[in-house]
Amino acid sequence: MAALGCALSVGLIGLNAFVIQLQAFISPGLPHFSIIGLPDTSLNEARERVRSGCAACGFPWPGSRVTVNMSPASLPKRGSAHDLAIAASVLSASRTIPSNCLASTVVLGELNLDGSVLPINGLLPILLHVREQGLHSVIVPRANLEEAQLVPGLQVATVSHLGELMEMFDAHPRYSTRGEPLIADQAVAVPATQVPVGDMRDVVHQDAAKTALEVAAAGGHHLLMVGPPGTGKTMLASRMPGIMAPLDEDAQFEVASIRSVCGTLRSTGISSVPPFEAPHHSATAPALVGGGSGLGQPGAVTRAHHGVLFMDEAPEFAPRVLQTLREPLESGMVAISRAKGTTVYPARFQLVMAANPCPCGYGYGTGERCTCSERERIRYFGRLSGPILDRIDMQVEVDPIEHLDTGPDGNGPSSAEMRQRVTTARSRARERFSPHGWTCNAQASGTWLRSHTPASILHVVNDALSAHRLSLRGADRAMRLSWTLADLAGRAQPSMDDIAMAIALRTKELT
Repeated sequence: MAALGCALSVGLIGLNAFVIQLQAFISPGLPHFSIIGLPDTSLNEARERVRSGCAACGFPWPGSRVTVNMSPASLPKRGSAHDLAIAASVLSASRTIPSNCLASTVVLGELNLDGSVLPINGLLPILLHVREQGLHSVIVPRANLEEAQLVPGLQVATVSHLGELMEMFDAHPRYSTRGEPLIADQAVAVPATQVPVGDMRDVVHQDAAKTALEVAAAGGHHLLMVGPPGTGKTMLASRMPGIMAPLDEDAQFEVASIRSVCGTLRSTGISSVPPFEAPHHSATAPALVGGGSGLGQPGAVTRAHHGVLFMDEAPEFAPRVLQTLREPLESGMVAISRAKGTTVYPARFQLVMAANPCPCGYGYGTGERCTCSERERIRYFGRLSGPILDRIDMQVEVDPIEHLDTGPDGNGPSSAEMRQRVTTARSRARERFSPHGWTCNAQASGTWLRSHTPASILHVVNDALSAHRLSLRGADRAMRLSWTLADLAGRAQPSMDDIAMAIALRTKELT
């Protein structure tokens, strides 16, 4: 006699979640277990995990045909997070648990062969979607409890074994002491994990580079630092998250969702400090922008969303890898197309690059220590192509330090002082751009800039265009920089000094 059982799960394509309805159909026929609805390889392997886990709980597997359909069938399903829901649907079809008990409960978890339930990645964006869809009851692995508690308004039950799921519905008394009741409508505050970031005062001198970093943080601008080895470029870049404005709650959840998909949220937690990613110069294009088989996985540009992507020794990256940055730098997202579909990830980051002036690193000043030929120097910096450099808002020289101070007092303002100025400047920009939905000057359109920038400033920009000091894209970026400088100074509009400094920052003339 045929029997039908149901359960609910949630799938992910990138950060976009969708509810999956599972229907298990037990029908007469030769023993066979199949999963349909565009499952990937790891999901097809759930057949063995589910069958073995059920056997470990003493559940007699049906000696007939078992078919589990995952709808909507048009969307690809991947991963092992649906194991527990598949098992629940089969248990429901066999009447081991009541057939309607999971009609409005989402079940998530990976099964081991002994029936134990393992934690899953991507739970946070899944639960946010569950709440948006008006569903309230969720069963998750016990190891994911802390992550599940980040989303208020849900009734969450945790299990560590398939037998506990059966016990919840009085189907397996053996586990009666291990099951947990539903946690009613929890409202857990989001904990703010403090990520340790070095202080800007740790960097000796380099006032011009610190000024450029402050401007970059205040306006969301991209930056290239050029200087010989040992001048503090990496130290400066690593301290940039400490001077950036703290992330608001929406941004924190977005960053945490990315970390959840990547499986790092349990170790990093939710933090108001912007993320910092520093891929090695040997990184491939998929490692940088995302990729892999099936549906694409997040890359470094997505993990740096709302934060900093630092590329040390930038000319050492493969030219093909550098070219992949052009799309996310302009659009703030990256689309990874594969045969099974296109995955879109957010990638609105601030790019900070560091480079030596030449392959040996000593091609500065008089160049007396440099051992590179002119051809080698041209080839070295030629890897940073024109289209990439044109998308960099600022270029600054980081000169060698010729003397040390005895204390930190001569090293300029602290990160806390710089962060306060940056936060105030960001607030001014956010208030100015609120009708347009922009949050910083780097997002302002060229049309808005040309219609709101004073005519005297536009005249200076036109002179720089005529002298070929700026390209058309560079002119817009220089105007954005001038607005950021005005925000830092508390002015309503850029001044002549602001545009002069903006052009100097743009053309590597700041000293």
